[in-house]
Amino acid sequence: MDPKSDGGESPARLFDAGLEQLRGLFGEGWAVEAAPGFQQDPSDWYADRMIEIRSTDMGHTTRYVVDLKSSLTPRTVDTELLSKLRLVRQVNSFTSLLVMAPWISPKTQALLRTHGISYLDLTRNVWIRADRPAIFIYTEGQTRSPRSASQSSPAVTLSGSKAERLVRILADVRPPYRAGDLAEATGLSLAYISRLLGALEDQLLIQRQGRTIHAVNWEDLLRARAEHSNLLNLNPYSGFMAPNGIDYLLDQLKDAFISRHLLAITGSYAAREVAPLSIGGQLMIYIRPDHFSDELVDHLGLLEVKQQADVLFLDAHDPVVFWQSRIVGGLRHVALSQLALDCLSGPGRLPAEGEAVLESMAAHEQWRNLDIHTIKDWKSA
Repeated sequence: MDPKSDGGESPARLFDAGLEQLRGLFGEGWAVEAAPGFQQDPSDWYADRMIEIRSTDMGHTTRYVVDLKSSLTPRTVDTELLSKLRLVRQVNSFTSLLVMAPWISPKTQALLRTHGISYLDLTRNVWIRADRPAIFIYTEGQTRSPRSASQSSPAVTLSGSKAERLVRILADVRPPYRAGDLAEATGLSLAYISRLLGALEDQLLIQRQGRTIHAVNWEDLLRARAEHSNLLNLNPYSGFMAPNGIDYLLDQLKDAFISRHLLAITGSYAAREVAPLSIGGQLMIYIRPDHFSDELVDHLGLLEVKQQADVLFLDAHDPVVFWQSRIVGGLRHVALSQLALDCLSGPGRLPAEGEAVLESMAAHEQWRNLDIHTIKDWKSA
């Protein structure tokens, strides 16, 4: 760990602040103290501390080995904390592991709870559990890092069109492959891909052996990308009414004039073909911005409206939305991975439909059959 990465928080200050937070949570009738005789260097991130939590009424005491982290990711839990937890339990069954950090992400918190590792951060995300004395404390603090806005260099995230290209390739193409293969397939820079892969590995969204990616958690990867996106903000749209009904419009979309336009259906109507969950909803259609015209609107008999639209034409933010598109009932639909992303990042009931699409994709993974070396141009629809 790099002590500089915590924005100035020293291990001694982190430990002292965590101890005070615990005392406030337990209140009267409890004593929360650093374990006597447990020596450590207060300036050392790597030195473990130990605390005792004692019920003054019953006299029962439980101990926690405290692991201080300047930052914490799911990968840290997987590669460091699980082995320490096993060791602590082998040494003393009445001693547990508690990790303290300036901030812990919701995903990391969930992983810690799954493995029974107590945690505390300085934004009041806390989960403490013990059997004797019986202890259970769970509080929720900030869901986003309080330092994110003040970082000197921008963090690599899953926001933006470039990230979506990489996510789509990772989801649709079975490993193994390397960063260089991904750069060639997506047209993105190797430096950008390497940085983003490092972040994905920290979040356990990919797994690598050396430089080779051998596993992708594509479901959580799509969910993570959707958290950094918003379907209608990312793709400027125009709203219309279909006076003759949506079914008539869908038939119109099949004619020769329309087929010359690069269109792809997404949202509820596409999701219903994969995992029927609801009826109705807006018909959402991606279109290349340079293919949208008044002539097209007139040909389809649509009326532009500001509210209560039942048809949305989305100006595709990137050609990747058309990549691996499918023909369903004579109409072009976006690829399954794109459909899941759009639904999960969409308004209203779309996220629930996105989860249903993910469930269907997981049950039938034949869609994930591309070979990285056969991809010549990701822009090809």
